Amino acid sequence: MTRVRWAVMAVLLTGLIWPGSAPAPLIYTPGEGWTYEPVGSEGRWRRARAKDQLDVAQEAFERGEYGLALKAARRVVRQWPLSDYAPEAQFLIARCFEARKQDERAFREYQKFIEKYPMSDQFNEALRRQYEIALRFLGGQWFKLWGYIPFFPSMSKTAEMLEKVVANGPYSDIGPAAQMSLGTAYEKARDYDLAVKAYETAADRYSDRPQVAADALYRAGLAWLKQARTAEYDQSAAGKAIAVFTDFMALYPNDPRAVEARDHIAALRAEQARGHYEIARFYEKRRQWAGALIYYNEVLLLDPTSRYAEEARERIEALKPRVRPSQTTAQVQP
Repeated sequence: MTRVRWAVMAVLLTGLIWPGSAPAPLIYTPGEGWTYEPVGSEGRWRRARAKDQLDVAQEAFERGEYGLALKAARRVVRQWPLSDYAPEAQFLIARCFEARKQDERAFREYQKFIEKYPMSDQFNEALRRQYEIALRFLGGQWFKLWGYIPFFPSMSKTAEMLEKVVANGPYSDIGPAAQMSLGTAYEKARDYDLAVKAYETAADRYSDRPQVAADALYRAGLAWLKQARTAEYDQSAAGKAIAVFTDFMALYPNDPRAVEARDHIAALRAEQARGHYEIARFYEKRRQWAGALIYYNEVLLLDPTSRYAEEARERIEALKPRVRPSQTTAQVQP
């Protein structure tokens, strides 16, 4: 134990009597925390007034010295949070992270700016920059682990960003585009129910903007169409797609996409007819004549011109003698 004490004392004594000075690149300031300071320039960027400190940050940003700009801008926000220069400093913090390609952090800093300073002249620009960041992720940009390591793209995280953008400015210049992009993000995530809700919200909220509303309604129909064409054909989604496309054609008959909507409806009805025909065949093979008759009739109702319709008519005529009229009104469980 005595030897350990002597060793510690020797080290301390050496530090005290060693000639020269030891550099201290890490500086701690009460209220500001730890910051890195190059040797010989400790504290030279600090100023006594908020305006002067903001000037330091802006000049550093223009020179591309984003680390220094961050330190100076953060000091304005921390030391003078109620000053007239705090909003611009917070905006500059976000700009620094964006310039350093740290988009997730930049988005969060813009969010702080929007929440703290909603009356700032830079509000719309912050909202626009948030939207542009979200669009980069919508285009496939990877999110970063711990803010530095590219990890993976994520449409669910992108949707969260877009939801914030919409909430921040639903009726701003970018509000309609952000709402539509939210639907796109959900489509890419294969969450078609939420995609449809996003598009329907756009159609309702921006009903006074015919182009936006028409586009939203059409894309809602396409989302249901994608849902219907999943691995196992979704008959309920097909029916919803038909309903939306029918509404689109009624509300916007002169839209160039009305022809496409009609084609989609025809294809969907043909697929529905095929599905009901297969169900009818299933019942017929099991000698459940009443059930088969009901579904053959559904084929005719859905698409009387399909290639399945003629076969359905033939099977109906063949099955009629086997079924009492009262049987066809009974509920059938597939």
